[in-house]
Amino acid sequence: MAAMRIKDDLQRGSIDMDLETTEGVKTFKSFEEMGIKDNLLRGIYQYGFDKPSAIQQRAVAPIIQGRDVIAQAQSGTGKTSMIALTVCHLVDTSVREVQALIVSPTRELASQTEKVISAIGDYTNIRAHACVGGKSVGEDIRKLEHGGVHVVSGTPGRVLDMIKRRTLGTRAIKLLVLDESDEMLSRGFKDQIYDVYRYLPPDLQVVLVSATLPHDILEMTNKFMTDPVRILVKRDELTLEGIKQFFVAVEREEWKFDTLCDLYDILTITQAVIFCNTRRKVDWLTEKLRNNNFTVSSMHSDMPQRERDAIMGEFHAGTTRVLIATDVWARGIDVQQVSLVINYDLPNNRELYVHRIGRSGRFGRKGVAINFVKNDDIKILRDIEQYYSTQIIDLPSNVADLI
Repeated sequence: MAAMRIKDDLQRGSIDMDLETTEGVKTFKSFEEMGIKDNLLRGIYQYGFDKPSAIQQRAVAPIIQGRDVIAQAQSGTGKTSMIALTVCHLVDTSVREVQALIVSPTRELASQTEKVISAIGDYTNIRAHACVGGKSVGEDIRKLEHGGVHVVSGTPGRVLDMIKRRTLGTRAIKLLVLDESDEMLSRGFKDQIYDVYRYLPPDLQVVLVSATLPHDILEMTNKFMTDPVRILVKRDELTLEGIKQFFVAVEREEWKFDTLCDLYDILTITQAVIFCNTRRKVDWLTEKLRNNNFTVSSMHSDMPQRERDAIMGEFHAGTTRVLIATDVWARGIDVQQVSLVINYDLPNNRELYVHRIGRSGRFGRKGVAINFVKNDDIKILRDIEQYYSTQIIDLPSNVADLI
């Protein structure tokens, strides 16, 4: 009955709850102060962190103390590494069972999280496995049944499939992390997340992580979280300080392409991501640019997983400089060299704007976001500005100097 009630409440999203940010959350200025295991500290320093980011300073301690936590922080501030760090600390590697489950909305983010866990946990003997759609089911079964996996980072559909097959044992799972949790609890994934949740032990610790947590999502949380520590940032602090935001006025859709060609030399100074709202537009723009002898790669969810992995590999390695993508790429994907994002189409909702422009300026570095704005998009742009208390100004002629 309780499970049915949770499902009803999730679907209605109509729960009253005190949404005040928890005051007095202790801030730790170093990883040592948090009481993290020595072998894990070695992995953190080897990974390249010398001190914790703002969200890590506040959220790591309550998570490793076993509290339920809602952690909201800007893109590029170390949320994935915070998840990896806390998971590595909490897992008992002498137990050869899955103890932590991280669920993400995209295959790329789930795979990236698994890689960060393996890197940070380099000295801890932790075994992590990415359980995502588009990959071999047989390989998942082999790893989960015989590999002594401690942590699974996956997408909802494949995780649920493995649980239902009884290949992914849930009895030892003590921590559930929903990454990009606003997406995970929205219409597309909500039922799958509920189905995963009801297979998990009752004394589960739950952590929600996102850059954007709308009010209706926050209202749901008291049905599956216990007295959570809320570490939330104000909306007007969400757009990233290091990212300069510009717009280019284009009267008609056809003018966007010429504008992009004019900017192409600037794109290749660094690495750039160009966002379109549909898969069809990504394919069209990619083909049109290639026909004009521009070198670009593209990615969207209709592509085979092997192809998506290859494109990600090339972009990470820097052999590809310009990537055209749908919003499958907007959440959580970290390529250090990206310092320019172009919104060829303005996003369909305000939350996606923050996720998209957060692909540049990762972890405090500087970045530039350029928005192509048709006449009938001006209202959307002004709405984004007002919503986030930010300024998006006319693109200056010396934009290359800013990158």
